[in-house]
Amino acid sequence: MKFKPQTKQKIAFILLGIAASIVIIPVILILAILIQRGLPAISWQFLTEMPRMGMRAGGIFPAIVGTLCLVFCAISVALPLGVLTAVYLVEYAKRNWWTRMIEIAIVNLAGVPSVVYGLFGLGLFVIFFQFGSSILAGALTLAIMELPVIITSSKEALMSVPRSFREASLALGVSRWQTIRHVVLPNALPGILTGAILGISRTAGETAPILFTVAAFYLPRLPKSIFDQCMALPYHLYVLSTQVPNVKPALQYGTALVLVGMVFLLNLVAIIVRARIRSKKQW
Repeated sequence: MKFKPQTKQKIAFILLGIAASIVIIPVILILAILIQRGLPAISWQFLTEMPRMGMRAGGIFPAIVGTLCLVFCAISVALPLGVLTAVYLVEYAKRNWWTRMIEIAIVNLAGVPSVVYGLFGLGLFVIFFQFGSSILAGALTLAIMELPVIITSSKEALMSVPRSFREASLALGVSRWQTIRHVVLPNALPGILTGAILGISRTAGETAPILFTVAAFYLPRLPKSIFDQCMALPYHLYVLSTQVPNVKPALQYGTALVLVGMVFLLNLVAIIVRARIRSKKQW
């Protein structure tokens, strides 16, 4: 049976709409459940007070601060290292067995389970380098976990910059590094920020890596340095759900809602910055 082109187009639109709905509807349902069950627990006291009574009362302020510390420390390490690696692979390295090995390693690292990263961070940073269970050890572990995503997205962003830009800059007698710094990187920045956004989202929600390297079960105080332990929202939510009896469900859903909201706000800020930079591009 043959269909007219208009009929085929309508069928394709319907199938694409169904596929989009399959993806979007579960997300909407999750957000609706979190808002319905968690919003009653959200208050100023819940967001700014220390936990009390074995986390059955009080707030989650130390967990919020600890999560922000881990995210910003991890991205501060992973973003420069990932971008420099991408610059080397795209702009300097020759295509040979060595670069192919590096690219294969990056792809494989992206598929490693987060619990393996946690054990790696425990062995390397906590035990070998003797950082102890600390923000530094946890942030470095999370940074290594973010690297594959940041390197891959940065490579794609650098490769999307037209080669004519490089050739025009080099024709003026500018060095290769100056060309990369002043021409290539500014034009690739929106794509690089995309990798940073994905890294922030994954870092803020991971439990296994921080379980081995930094997260404290119950610590009703703020960290004073990067060598201190801290509470974190993902681990705090896990503890409330599995380890602490007689906890009101509203506290669990409220903590999950705060975590989702924090990730959303961090991503929103990064997306706004990326959009403003992209709007200034002339090509």
